[in-house]
Amino acid sequence: MTISEKSAYLKGLMDGMKLNTESDEGKMIAAIVDMLGDLARKVTDIEDTTIAISDELDEIEEDLDAIEDFIMDEDYDWDDEYDDEDEDDEWDEDEDYEEGFDFGDEETTIYSVTCACGSVIDFDEETLEAGSIICPDCGETLEFSLEDEDEE
Repeated sequence: MTISEKSAYLKGLMDGMKLNTESDEGKMIAAIVDMLGDLARKVTDIEDTTIAISDELDEIEEDLDAIEDFIMDEDYDWDDEYDDEDEDDEWDEDEDYEEGFDFGDEETTIYSVTCACGSVIDFDEETLEAGSIICPDCGETLEFSLEDEDEE
């Protein structure tokens, strides 16, 4: 028997007993039965709300599981997501680049050189002092000389 059913049963008993609701005891019993009826309705509403919230949480959990599966999918190729970007967002190789551009780090200066194949290669002071670098695209060895800088 649910709380609502028990409350209705008690109300029926009170009505069946034909209590005098004008007497002090009758007024008190009638008030208690009415209060139990109100409480039963409130508890039923709370149970219904709890069930609805539980259902929503189950759906959210399923959605989060699906998102987790998508993120953790090792077979997913994230690079495909970026292949469709606008060409305007990519590096413009025709633009003139300033050699020796300092990125604000006093210890590291980044230099750029354009290979005969058209590939732009960035390198640091250490590579410059080594005197050469190999183009990662065509494999050609590019040689550098510091003699011009020393003469100036």
